[in-house]
Order: sequence, then structure tokens, then C-alpha cells
Amino acid sequence: MTDGTAGEWRGWRAATQAALYGPDGFYRRPEGPAGHFRTSVHASPLFAEAVARLLCRVDEALGRPPALDFVDMAAGRGELVTGVLAALPADVASRTRAYAVELAGRPPGLDHRIEWLPEPPHGITGLLFANEWLDNVPVEIAEVDPAGVARRVLVRRDGTERLGEPLSGAEAEWLARWWPLPAEEGLRAEVGLPRDEAWADAVAAVARGLAVAVDYAHTADARPLFGTLTGFRAGRETAPVPDGSCDITAHVALDAAREAARAACAASGGRVLTQRAALRALGIAGARPPARTRDHTTRGLRTRPRERR
Repeated sequence: MTDGTAGEWRGWRAATQAALYGPDGFYRRPEGPAGHFRTSVHASPLFAEAVARLLCRVDEALGRPPALDFVDMAAGRGELVTGVLAALPADVASRTRAYAVELAGRPPGLDHRIEWLPEPPHGITGLLFANEWLDNVPVEIAEVDPAGVARRVLVRRDGTERLGEPLSGAEAEWLARWWPLPAEEGLRAEVGLPRDEAWADAVAAVARGLAVAVDYAHTADARPLFGTLTGFRAGRETAPVPDGSCDITAHVALDAAREAARAACAASGGRVLTQRAALRALGIAGARPPARTRDHTTRGLRTRPRERR
């Protein structure tokens, strides 16, 4: 069982934290995330090759430092960092310090060159890469009540919901700035403040180099009316139930996270673009494979229908 009793009412942030990362949480299960869904990391070695190519470009921009860091945030069972190391040219691989950041334990048989950490190291010189991490940073859910007030949604372990207190303070300010809800009953939003803070902290860990977040996302001009909270279990989309049996995820307001990082870290630059555009810039074409070899599974190993940014 995860933390919390079946009848306890909690905000979605606390409930998701326990369900995903508690002692028996979803992300600590022995089969790992790949047992339930897949990201681009699992779908093709081309993704790791593209990330390796990006790391080489960062290496060149930094003047080929004696030690080059690659940090894989939310590393799962180390699939991406393993693939990146394998795809690097020998001269770059010999200088690369590889880190896998993950709360679950180190998997057996992982390449000895990979350091397994619960949080990113500080003073990174190189590339921090967060592939579908922020969508699993737990957030509160807000819903508009009959009086037009945005209230915190409370949930029990069985997924039953009710409305709690009105949002206030920093959460209310974030909602007003980044996801203003019209006074129409039933409209919902995910309050992305914890993700903004998490991304700002990750960016702050990079002393010289680049930080990249890849996730299902939306921007201020196209927020979904009823939010995106959902669950995935055994290759299928399912109701989000915070009992530890399924993944719980929601799309990311990446524009808000970008601005939070820029403000907190006095960082320059930063932009939001589609994964398609990013991969093409790294030399990965969007051509379909031959029909006889094409994989038709849907987020039945995390291929969601919305465009990833």
C-alpha cells in the first residue's frame, strides 16, 4: 500500500506524491515504467542517438572541457543514459561523466560508468536532459465551483473526488497568471507551480551548458478547458487513481516553467518548440518505417495523441 488510508481526503499533489513515489509507489515497482508505457527513449535507439548528437554540440560549444557531464533526469531504469553512452564517439565518451537521477533503486547490471543519484549533481558542465519528468511532478488540481470560485480538488485513494477550499496565495497567483479559469462551473486546471520550481532548481544545477525538458505540453494560448490529468497501466490509458497501481500524469505548462527558470537563475535564452522540430534539427527525419516493421502500439506504451513539445 502507498501512504494514506482509503478514506483520507487529500489534494491531488499529496495523493500523487504518495502513489507514485511512496515506499510501494508506482515508480518503485520492479517492472519499472517501461512495464506500463514507453517514451521516445524506449521506442527507438534514434532518440538516444539524437541526444548524444546534442551532447556533442554542447561539448563543442563549451570548448571540449576535460570532463563533460550528461545528466538523465527521471532515468527510469537507465535506458536513455545507457543509449547515449553507446552512441557517443569514443573521444567524447572517454570524457563524459554520466549520471542517472531517479528515486527508484539502481537496476542490476547497469553500466558501471553511470552514477545513480536521487537528485542532480550541482555544478554541471554539459547537458541536463529531462525526458518526461515534469509531467510526473505532482500538482494540485483546481476546479471551478457553482459560484465561479476555483477550488482545490480533493481525492481519496479510490479516485473519488470532492471540492475543497478555494486556492489562495502563490497557487492562486500562478493560476491567475498562467491558467486563468473563466467563472464556469466544472472547468479545471493543473496548478504547475511545483513544476516551475522543480525546473528552476534543475536549471540552477547547470553551471555551464544546456538544460532540456521534453514533455507533453501546452502554452498559454491553448490551455485545455478541463485539464489533462490521466493514468496509464499495463499499456492502456486509465482513470487516474492514486493507489499506486498506475502512472498519474498531466501535461506541462512549459512556458511557465521556462519563465520560472529564467527568473530564478537569471538565465538567458530558452524557448519552447515541438519535439519534431528539435529532432529534425538533430538530423532525425520523420519518415515512417516500412509497414511490415512498424510498431502500431499506442501509449500502450506512451504514444499520446497530442503533440509533444
